[in-house]
Amino acid sequence: MAAKSLPELTALEHLIAKGGPHLDVNVACTVDAGERRFPVYVLKMGNPSPQAPALGFFGGIHGLERIGTHVILAFLQGLLARLRWDHALQEQLTKIQLVFMPLVNPGGMWQATRCNPQGVDLMRNSPVQASERVPFMLGGQRTSPRLPWYRGAFGEPMEAESLALCHVVEQDLLTRRFSLALDCHSGFGLRDRIWFPHAHTSTPIAHLAEIAALEELFSESYPHHNYLFEPQSRQYRTHGDLWDHLYMHAEHASDRVFLPLTLEMGSWLWVKKNPRQLFSRFGMFNPTAAHRLQRVLRSHLVWFEFLMRAVGSHAKWLPVSPQRGLQRTRALARWYGVAPR
Repeated sequence: MAAKSLPELTALEHLIAKGGPHLDVNVACTVDAGERRFPVYVLKMGNPSPQAPALGFFGGIHGLERIGTHVILAFLQGLLARLRWDHALQEQLTKIQLVFMPLVNPGGMWQATRCNPQGVDLMRNSPVQASERVPFMLGGQRTSPRLPWYRGAFGEPMEAESLALCHVVEQDLLTRRFSLALDCHSGFGLRDRIWFPHAHTSTPIAHLAEIAALEELFSESYPHHNYLFEPQSRQYRTHGDLWDHLYMHAEHASDRVFLPLTLEMGSWLWVKKNPRQLFSRFGMFNPTAAHRLQRVLRSHLVWFEFLMRAVGSHAKWLPVSPQRGLQRTRALARWYGVAPR
């Protein structure tokens, strides 16, 4: 059984069994990894009405970055335990829907690779082409699946895992008047970052004011947090970003707001504290010391809980004119160096 071979899948299937009537569970696709075959699960919780706002949690897109899956599973485990007694949580879930894809790339995680079993980096796999210069290789390449950051062959459809993620977002998030997605990764920098589109261009997104309002709300509510909010393009640009692809699909809908975010956990700090991790493929992207892993699993729960409340109360903080224009002006100055006129 594949579940006996991949601990993260075993843990996920245990939570599915434990969740019982609280979870709506589907298999978005199945993927082959040699002689193994793995399901890609989608779990839903809360109010399924299209009128309710939705929040999606995604992890394991890169097989080496197990910590993203672990953080989501820890959060889901806590939710299921609290549903037995927490009336406030029960009430909260009557107003929003939660969508979970904790393990998008089980084949890559099984094979201990960043890419999927076909050698494709799923976060370089959409048809979006960067309109500005991207870093060599890192920005995505079509030369060979034997090299990192391979996008897939030109003109070929997206990989099954990429298509499954896009289908879930399109069906369960983009159909709502307000939705937010959080994709959990690791491996960049000494700080935990919250990235937002674009990745293919430094041009600000249409919903920059909404992103800034969300960041302002979080910083006011939790003034001692350690996250750095910024557009991904501020660090580097790429071809084929899945969240750019999905955001661009939704940005022109005047009656809907979709905010895709990426939690980029700063794994360089883990390596700095334990340099021996450099000698492990997983150690470069995941905390290996047990106490450090526990600290990471705890540290993001406040952010996840905040997002649930922010999604459920989005009408209270989303900016409207003229505040929206002022919010965008401040965000342009902060993140893009554009001086107010």
